[in-house]
Amino acid sequence: MKSTESIACSLVITTYNSPEALDLVLRSALAQSETPCEIMVADDGSTSDTAMLVEIYRAAATIPVVHVWQEDLGFRAAASRNRAIAAAKGNYIVLIDGDMLLHRDFIKDHKLMALKGSFIQGSRVLLSQEYTASRIATNNISVSLFEKGFENRKNALRFPILSRLLAFKSRSLAGIKSCNMSFFRNDCIRVNGFNEDFVGWGREDSEFAVRLVNSGILRRNVRFSALACHLGHRENPRQSLADNDRILEQAIAGKLTTCQNGIDKYLLNK
Repeated sequence: MKSTESIACSLVITTYNSPEALDLVLRSALAQSETPCEIMVADDGSTSDTAMLVEIYRAAATIPVVHVWQEDLGFRAAASRNRAIAAAKGNYIVLIDGDMLLHRDFIKDHKLMALKGSFIQGSRVLLSQEYTASRIATNNISVSLFEKGFENRKNALRFPILSRLLAFKSRSLAGIKSCNMSFFRNDCIRVNGFNEDFVGWGREDSEFAVRLVNSGILRRNVRFSALACHLGHRENPRQSLADNDRILEQAIAGKLTTCQNGIDKYLLNK
């Protein structure tokens, strides 16, 4: 087994006005068998409820918990991620959404699977809104496969050896999801991070993956480790999807390896 001592992992959690879900996610992040070197809360303009919650965790945690806030100008996940990654101290980024409940070995597994020249695409279990509500009401971060309220239960099975055997490199762009993704920070900076031309829900993660693949950083699907459960909630509005699809297609057709409106603007003073 390779050493992970050289991997300093920053966990980046995106959020927007969902403090109850974020509370559970932060609990699971701080209950890891191997904690990240820091937690960066990438906040897309939440009200003060989220700031107060993060401050409670910051004051109590044994690792840095950093709140990276931006003004609420609509759905700007690309910009919020870029700001947090630019401020991150770790050389490896694990990226999740603020509605992902983490298995206790989630960070450990991402570190074990980290490999130069690749990024990791993890999977997720989908939880019903009813199951999610019960966890929020009780502050319970444990999940049992034998309870109701699960979709795709196979994604909750952990077999690390099998996971490593199945994690082949590929150029596939199907099913890219930044709710469970990891990559070396330098690789992210090389492609100029997420494209902030994306405003509104959708495709900014796929376009980011396009540029990584085009620059030689290939995808590795990780199954049976790095487990996480997606808390149930109503879907985000998707009125921007057609415009975002066009930006994605331009990156594919142009075989782009970088973007103009990316992370570099936040790195100027670092």
